Amino acid sequence: MWYLCLDESGDLGFDFVTKKPSKFFTICLLVTNDAASYYGIRRAIRKTLRRKVNKGCEARNLKEEIKATGTNLGVKQYFYQQVKDLRFDIYAVTLDKRREFEQLAREKERVYNFIARLVLDQVPFERVDDRVQLIVDRSMGRHEILEFNTYIIRQLQGRLSPKIPLNIDHALSHEEPALQAADLFAWGIFHRYEYGDAQWREAFKGKIRYDELYRE
Repeated sequence: MWYLCLDESGDLGFDFVTKKPSKFFTICLLVTNDAASYYGIRRAIRKTLRRKVNKGCEARNLKEEIKATGTNLGVKQYFYQQVKDLRFDIYAVTLDKRREFEQLAREKERVYNFIARLVLDQVPFERVDDRVQLIVDRSMGRHEILEFNTYIIRQLQGRLSPKIPLNIDHALSHEEPALQAADLFAWGIFHRYEYGDAQWREAFKGKIRYDELYRE
């Protein structure tokens, strides 16, 4: 089975006059076709949560998940040391929102779907010979989920054999540890563009197969 975990960093706000949205928006995809690696990533997140994030915390203060924002570099590196030898790849596309995107500002759901598709376009689906499981952070309403699934399935149908099952699951990140890993990697790539800080991205750059800035 191929496991794909999709998460984002930044926001899709476009009002740079009265508000302070992020200048960039990143969608990141963690991909593996190795079940042992997928479950290894999940175990590494749980171990990091237990031994680093929640170490010494009282029961009432325990966190359910690792969030890239607010998690220091040492914790991120501790997680990565556990997964660096596992088989997985990272793909990302980052939108430069400072360009003139009047149309995009009015149709944010379509922007998200479009950038997600650009990332998925880079995955070598021609090599897939088994089921595809796409796991997306559940941040959309029911209508948006339906639109996203319909759009992505339509885009991928031409690249996957009709014999290959494709399942899309919108999960809560605290229930799916691999999504937390995708969030950590998404944040590292986003932070490089947004703040010029590539320190965390440098740690996992060997896993990055695609990282492009979209400006058109």
